[in-house]
Amino acid sequence: MTSTTGQAGSALLVREGDAEFLGLPSGGAFRLLADSGETGAVLSANRLTLSEGSDGAQPHCHLLSSEFFYVLDGAAEFLIGDEIQVVEKGDVLVVPPGLPHAFGAVRGSGTDLLVIISPGVQRFGYFRMLQAIARGEGSLESLLPVQDRYDVHFLDSAIWQIARKGRPSAA
Repeated sequence: MTSTTGQAGSALLVREGDAEFLGLPSGGAFRLLADSGETGAVLSANRLTLSEGSDGAQPHCHLLSSEFFYVLDGAAEFLIGDEIQVVEKGDVLVVPPGLPHAFGAVRGSGTDLLVIISPGVQRFGYFRMLQAIARGEGSLESLLPVQDRYDVHFLDSAIWQIARKGRPSAA
């Protein structure tokens, strides 16, 4: 990561090779681009690649931040409130605070997502925990005590469970 200073202040430049890479056993990966401490809490950004049909995030909401998803490649299935929507390459989805959501790659396709959280939340530690869980080094229950810290509040959704039955999990 590089900070450059100009008339209006500092800019953050993250070169592809400098982004922290967190590989997932399913073949997917997180690329940690900018955490809120590096952006003055304006935003956090990561890139998430999911292998064919695999789950990305279980049902949850954020109380403090909106979440912006841009599909760089493939297609993702999203739970948005009580509805399932397919979001494809080039599509944008913005989820406001408090709206339940979940996502994963659609059956027969992988997906590559740019995810931006605004205002930013220090969430890189959360993604490292997800990687450890995906490798079998922890359980999803270990995330419960840190829901407030990372502004990820887990929810139950029968609609999502039915829609995603039998899919491999990224975490």
